[in-house]
Formats: sequence, C-alpha cells, structure tokens
Amino acid sequence: MATLSQYAAVIRSKNAGPFELTFDIMFDNREAFETIRRSGVITARLVAQLYGISDNEVLVCRAYDPALSFKITIRRRVSSDDFGESDVYGCQQHIPLTAIEIPCPRVD
Repeated sequence: MATLSQYAAVIRSKNAGPFELTFDIMFDNREAFETIRRSGVITARLVAQLYGISDNEVLVCRAYDPALSFKITIRRRVSSDDFGESDVYGCQQHIPLTAIEIPCPRVD
C-alpha cells in the first residue's frame, strides 16, 4: 500500500469561513490524479471517519478534473476563534488525509 501523500503534490487545509474547513488535494500529473480517482478511496464516509464527524457534516467531497484535484469541505467542530479552538486558520487539519492508504495500481 502507498499513502495519499506519495501521490499528491499538495495536501492542505484552510478556513472556509468561521464554521467550515476546506481541504485541497492536488496532483501535478494526470496519471497520479486518475490513480486516486479510480481507486475510489476518497469518500465522504472516509473523511467523516478520519475527522470523527457524521457523514452529513461532510459538505463536499468530490474530484475536480480540470484542476487535477479533490475538494473536501467539512463543518468545524468548534467555530474559528471560539473557546476551545486550537487551529484558528484551519491550516493544520489536513494531516489525517496524508496517511490515507491507496491500493497499488494493478499491473496487467
């Protein structure tokens, strides 16, 4: 098994307003992007499991072909800059995505 971080050129997170986080998974070549897309491993259910939230708190989870990327948006557990928030800008929340296991492509 390989991890998502071995395929993606960029995996990042940031605020999408005070109540949501957004994640970008970007690839620098179509082959890597298609390998991940075809694997079907990046799903709203997996994102919910990784972040300990319900499936309906994953607002967006989809591939964006023209940019060779995936976009994920989730609801924040605690709003940005509220009591108990540990990452006001949301820029450190992408780490669980980096370790997603990707089945190695088949050799035919």
